[in-house]
Amino acid sequence: MQLFPRPASAARQPAEPSPRRAAPRIRKTGVVAAAAAVVLALSACGGGSAPQSADGTVELRFSWWGGDKRAQLTQEAIKQFEAENPNIKIKPEFGDWSGYWDKLATQVAANDAPDIIQMDEKYITEYSSRGALLDLSKYEIDTSKLDEAALNAGKGEDGLTGIPAGINAATILANPAVFEAAGVPMPDDSTWTWEDFGRIAAEITEKSPKGTYGAAAYGTDEASLGVWLRQNGKSLYTSDGKLGFEPGDIAEWWAFLKELSAKKAVPSASEVVEAEAAPLDQSGLATGKNAMAFWWSNQAPALEKASGSDLKILRFPTKTGSADDAGLWYKASQFWSASSRTKHPEETAKFINFLTNNVKAGETLLADRGVYPNSEVRAAIEPKLTPADVKVVKFIDQIKDELGEAPAPPPKGAGAIQEIIKRYTSEVLFERLSTEEAGKKAHAEMSAAISS
Repeated sequence: MQLFPRPASAARQPAEPSPRRAAPRIRKTGVVAAAAAVVLALSACGGGSAPQSADGTVELRFSWWGGDKRAQLTQEAIKQFEAENPNIKIKPEFGDWSGYWDKLATQVAANDAPDIIQMDEKYITEYSSRGALLDLSKYEIDTSKLDEAALNAGKGEDGLTGIPAGINAATILANPAVFEAAGVPMPDDSTWTWEDFGRIAAEITEKSPKGTYGAAAYGTDEASLGVWLRQNGKSLYTSDGKLGFEPGDIAEWWAFLKELSAKKAVPSASEVVEAEAAPLDQSGLATGKNAMAFWWSNQAPALEKASGSDLKILRFPTKTGSADDAGLWYKASQFWSASSRTKHPEETAKFINFLTNNVKAGETLLADRGVYPNSEVRAAIEPKLTPADVKVVKFIDQIKDELGEAPAPPPKGAGAIQEIIKRYTSEVLFERLSTEEAGKKAHAEMSAAISS
């Protein structure tokens, strides 16, 4: 039984500009760690944070994943908080995505979790359901200026265990320079269909140098699958923690990908596998080898910088040709969570409230974790954002009236889903399985992953 997710390798984390693109690989937690986690879930003892010192100072540990820039910005925000709250000291603990979840799982199992935890949507239900996260609704954190759909993503049977640190949306990023070189006009993303997408991508490939394609292949993450399912009246998950689609639904998704592959609208199977292992700055979009690719909106600035081109953010195509049917939603890029074992819940909540609602924090963190979820802070910091970040904010605001109902949060075990999708996409592209066979096998594995 998988109690806490421990990815075995680096991940392409679609909700943020990570330097890696490989999909998460989830392995089962070892017997010893699992046993320790069971003890944790049942234990009533306190957490691993230090008690209050003799001079009344409280020390809180704060963990997050991300690169050097994020570490610099976050530590500056910590200094600002400490200046306003001299009796609270924040001890930073950070690393890259690849080692973050292994370390966190070990800390939680050993009853040594950090007080404040940067949490991901894939794993928040897993940790919440095991009693590892604090219900933040019981503390003084103002959520009145946050997008309701993003806020609801941090709610579950165990309360409000995550406050959104940023919001983004699934997009198609396009490189106009590749379009122009091929002599193909940019699409109208408010009216284009999936047929238009395939036709345009194939035309760009045909009119471009060998090795340049109209689009990157989808199928390496659950975001594009989630949009496809929503456009077809289904969902990735249901509110009761089950799959919201049938084997035939994902088979149709792969069937369209096969059509794109046959038209050479997307790279070959071997090129798809090779591209998946490349860092962000060597991705097809960044190097000008793809005219379009599937990314989260807050990855646009990093990709624009890597490509040296003025990228365009596009809505997903639809079946109907109406942007209102795109099925997009605001996703929490990450959450601020807290350990249920913290000895200082009031101070922990105070720090999370600062990160969420304080303009000084917003002016420091800017759009590093996505578009700021607090609407007032977002408006206040816009003059300080880079042009690329402003572009993302404008896109997020532009699609506001087109959004569908917020999807059900990922259930326990959902951290394994992306790896399953990626693996069976490869089986389909290499023609080792038919789309129908892959649909049945993948659906069965996914069902087992979230019910174990």
